[in-house]
Amino acid sequence: MDVSLFIQGIIIGLTLAVPVGPIALMCIHRTVIEGRLHGIFSGLGVATADSCYAAISVLGLTFISGVIVSHQYPFRFLAAVVLIIIGIRVFMAAPRCICPETEHETFLKDYLSMVAIAIANPLTLVFFLVLLPGIGVFVQGNSFFSALEFVAGVFLGSAAWWIILCGFIGSVRSRISQERFGLINRVSGLLISCFGAGMLILLITTIIPIL
Repeated sequence: MDVSLFIQGIIIGLTLAVPVGPIALMCIHRTVIEGRLHGIFSGLGVATADSCYAAISVLGLTFISGVIVSHQYPFRFLAAVVLIIIGIRVFMAAPRCICPETEHETFLKDYLSMVAIAIANPLTLVFFLVLLPGIGVFVQGNSFFSALEFVAGVFLGSAAWWIILCGFIGSVRSRISQERFGLINRVSGLLISCFGAGMLILLITTIIPIL
């Protein structure tokens, strides 16, 4: 086992997960409103999407990466619109009461929804394709097992962050008053929609010079 490659994967997984963006806000919001397990399962969905893009990059799956990058604009447009819609729904949602973890059957929905939203943003793939060679991450001989070690590190690093973050937030959610839940919905919804609108504006300004 190439320990250095595994550790590099963990570091990159953390690098992708730590910045606060719309996906992080969604995981945090679910943790506060639904409970820590809902946030953790959502975070694991994000970690899975990051790992998929890491696998595509290090395994040299040029056909798949080429298709995704060449069609990145529709993907980015879809991701932006989805974020705007989700933000509006969160903003308009009625505050819920503080209650124990809800039904376990919704955990799969939390996980799959975040996989879909995270994987709809091809900029993560661009991150891997452009930056990995620049920071010296190479899978020697395109070995499948070496690539698997790196991808496992990415997943572990990202998943560890979500478990720690959502676990901590979940431990203090019971101290949040009922009145604050409405404020949390409005602030979270507004920020998520703003992120989506920003992505849409950035996409438009990128496309216009090309046209």
